[in-house]
Amino acid sequence: MYNRYMTNISRWSLTGGPADRGLEVLAEVDVLVVGAGAAGVAAAVVAAEAGKSVLVVEKYGFAGGAAVAGMSGTICGMYLASDADREPRQVVAGFTERFRGELAARGGLTAPQVYGKTWTVAHDPLVWREVADDLLEGAGVTVLYHTAVAAVVLDGDTHRGVVIESNAGRAVVLAARTIDASGDAAVVARAGHRYTFGDNGAIQNPTMFFRLGNVDVERFLEFYGEDTICPPYVTEEILRARGAGLDLPRQKIWIFTTPRPGELLVNATRLAGRDGRMLNVIDPADFTEAEILGRRQVRSYARFLIERIPGCENAFVVDTGVEAGIRQTRTIAGIERLSNEDVLAARKREDGICRVPWPIELHAGDRPKLTWLLDDYYEVPYGALVPERGEGVIAAGRCLSAEHEALASARVTAQCFEYGHAAAVATVMSLDKGLPYRGLDGREIRSVMAAGGSALSLS
Repeated sequence: MYNRYMTNISRWSLTGGPADRGLEVLAEVDVLVVGAGAAGVAAAVVAAEAGKSVLVVEKYGFAGGAAVAGMSGTICGMYLASDADREPRQVVAGFTERFRGELAARGGLTAPQVYGKTWTVAHDPLVWREVADDLLEGAGVTVLYHTAVAAVVLDGDTHRGVVIESNAGRAVVLAARTIDASGDAAVVARAGHRYTFGDNGAIQNPTMFFRLGNVDVERFLEFYGEDTICPPYVTEEILRARGAGLDLPRQKIWIFTTPRPGELLVNATRLAGRDGRMLNVIDPADFTEAEILGRRQVRSYARFLIERIPGCENAFVVDTGVEAGIRQTRTIAGIERLSNEDVLAARKREDGICRVPWPIELHAGDRPKLTWLLDDYYEVPYGALVPERGEGVIAAGRCLSAEHEALASARVTAQCFEYGHAAAVATVMSLDKGLPYRGLDGREIRSVMAAGGSALSLS
């Protein structure tokens, strides 16, 4: 059992109910970070290196979130898209570049790979976890793996901490500021603040990534080509195999080489309910259905690759993600909202805290919809991270305030690193100045991030 010390929290409300009153307080910190995905790792490291006491809670036994547990496997969103320029041009730096550099230095990252009109890089998930562990420990962050948020401690509308739960039981963590980097807006939702699900409830479908081993990669690439998005003749082969009875609901698939010899990372499945509806993995019944259907589809796509694609004849499935790959769940209602038009117009912002060159990548059918931003990028406003209600809490990651199609561009890994970076800078500023998040000037946050290495102009 947790056994630290008690404090009087009877004057505060706990969203978990009366049974949570009187719990031991495990820790009091400046900053609590919920979730250790890309956004959470960046937020925790940056805040701790600024001298704040930081505690991270993470439901898995490792950092990485969708990049590792969901095996998304790539750092998308670093490079411009172009019809003319056939060399990658990186326009996102900051913590993203710091993490990318650590992965590359340990042999855990590929060179840029063509993805349609842009580029991406694939990583080794074990190296990702090791880099995160080392950065968190090196910054002096306290990490609690295998720990989930069960409730939120509120003083009126002000966040004072959370109730955590693990095999040791329940306890309270008190924090001056909370960064919700859960990806699912777990803190914001449990506090009763407003959020939405996609386009009037319709969200992007989840997927199940898998790794294929013992591949003759040279022969595979000679047939498949350099573009990680499959060529038309592979789509035609998928349609033929589907006609022969294989469960291959998605006909436009993506395959990446990885840092490991003889291995491919495959993004091919499309997980809809047995009744055809979109699955919302916030619901554990939907999540369970996605996991079971996902593993079955992996076997179908692996069989397709082994039987029909050169270089894969002797291949086998190494593993799937620990969980289905989640593209979208809750979206917070923020003090600002990234709009679809902001993306399409490549809008720049004086208070922009992150560049995004990634296309609108909407997964809602048998082939993803890609809307490219050519030779340009837009910027996400600081206010998209700040919930419209609640003091002492900020969001970081794919749950940022955005319209449905805008989120389909803004949710990717490179940007999540920078959202965490921005949330940490805002948190340090909020603590040092004694101001609420919504009282901060996004232009000042941008300036601090630029001075810290983010690719953000100061003009």
